[in-house]
Amino acid sequence: MAREAKGPKEGDFITIKSYKHDGSLHRTWRDTMVLKTSENVLIGCNDHTLVTEDDGRRWVTREPAIVYFHKHYWFNIVAMIRDNGVSYYCNLASPYVLDKEALKYIDYDLDVKVFPDGERRLLDVDEYEEHGAQWHYSADTDRILKANVKVLVDWIKHKKGPFSQDYIDIWYSRYQELSRRQ
Repeated sequence: MAREAKGPKEGDFITIKSYKHDGSLHRTWRDTMVLKTSENVLIGCNDHTLVTEDDGRRWVTREPAIVYFHKHYWFNIVAMIRDNGVSYYCNLASPYVLDKEALKYIDYDLDVKVFPDGERRLLDVDEYEEHGAQWHYSADTDRILKANVKVLVDWIKHKKGPFSQDYIDIWYSRYQELSRRQ
C-alpha cells in the first residue's frame, strides 16, 4: 500500500493565498515552485507567476523571486533577483499554514523593503494603524508583530538566511536545475 504524501515535494507547484485579518482574500500567486520543505520552512520560487488581486486585477511577476515562509515567525520574505542586485520585500504576516488548496497566511499590512544597496524602509504604517482600528487587532497581535519587525531587522543587519547572497545563489541555482527537468 502506497503512503500518502504529506505535502508538496521539491519541484511541485503550489498556490499562495494571502488574506486580511477579517478573512477576506487579499492576493493569490499561482504556480510557485517548491524548492524545499521542512517541518517549519517552505522555500519556493516565483518566476513570471500570475498574481490576482482582491479586486480581480491580474499581473505577472517580472523577475525570479525566492520566497521564504516559516511556521513560527510572523513574516515572510520575497527576494527579487534583479539586474542591479537583490531587492527584498518582507511582509509582516501570520505564520503560514499549508493545506491541499494553498499555502495561506494573514497579511498584516506592515512591510519592510530592502534595496540592493542595503537601505531599509518600513512601509504601510498608516495602513496597519487603519486596519488595526477597523478590524480590532488585539494587543497581543500588535506586540507579536512589533517584536517580529525587530527579528526581521536583525536578520537583515546580519545577513541571516534569505538575506545572505549565498542563500540566494544556492536556491536560485536549485530553481534553475529543477526548471530544466520540467
